[in-house]
Amino acid sequence: MTSHHLHLVSDATGETINSVARACLVQFSDIEPIEHVWSLIRTRGQMEKCLKGIEETPGPVLFTLVNEALRNVLLDGCRRLDVPCIPVLDPIIHRLAAWFGSEIRGRPGLQHALDAEYFQRMEAMDFALSHDDGQLPDELNLADVVLLGVSRTSKTPTCIYLANRGIKAANIPIVPNCALPSSLFNLTRPLVVGLTKDPTSLVQVRRNRLRMIARDQDETDYVDLESVREEVTWARKLCNKNEWTIIDVSRRSIEETAATIMNHYARHKEAAE
Repeated sequence: MTSHHLHLVSDATGETINSVARACLVQFSDIEPIEHVWSLIRTRGQMEKCLKGIEETPGPVLFTLVNEALRNVLLDGCRRLDVPCIPVLDPIIHRLAAWFGSEIRGRPGLQHALDAEYFQRMEAMDFALSHDDGQLPDELNLADVVLLGVSRTSKTPTCIYLANRGIKAANIPIVPNCALPSSLFNLTRPLVVGLTKDPTSLVQVRRNRLRMIARDQDETDYVDLESVREEVTWARKLCNKNEWTIIDVSRRSIEETAATIMNHYARHKEAAE
């Protein structure tokens, strides 16, 4: 592995530039980046400090800046230091502006404005936390999505991710010999999704979980492969019987699972309208 310095410069929180950098860096298996994040850069003084840092640890610069004067300071400084300086959003914004025939506003942080979408995400986050792990089952019909699954199928983090996209998600654990809430079988509004996982990898995840909380792993059906196979099979049969969507999360990241759920939810909403 070869280490390289990488500077991420933003006039807002830096979330966008971080996401872009990660998406690009995973394509280089032999590179270990040393990231330097310069966020909320909105004055010339802040930019000068940023350039000093780039000079001390030279490396490519990715930036999202809308202020023309600050952009020029950064571009001139990087030219002087002979390091690449890449405006990651420029091609997209300018192509969109040309197509829309619209003027670019040039204000930093607009995606974080306290608008209706922001409050929708906050409401969805509160909903996900309040309806985690089977809580408030009588309110399931208020959800946009209800996730089911045996233990350690990433129900909670998937709900949190969906909430960040403005989708109200509740989750219900499927536990052997425990009845599911009756309200689950009378839902009219939400999309119900069952999450499943390969039993072998599920056992490994559960063993890691028990190790983290210092629990004895011997003589328990929770990590017995044959018991887990039966548990997963029963859960899958339950979902098939009720015609609930099933998603295998064995080789999916949380983001990929959530993206698949959002696609199903879009079709579900369309069919309901």
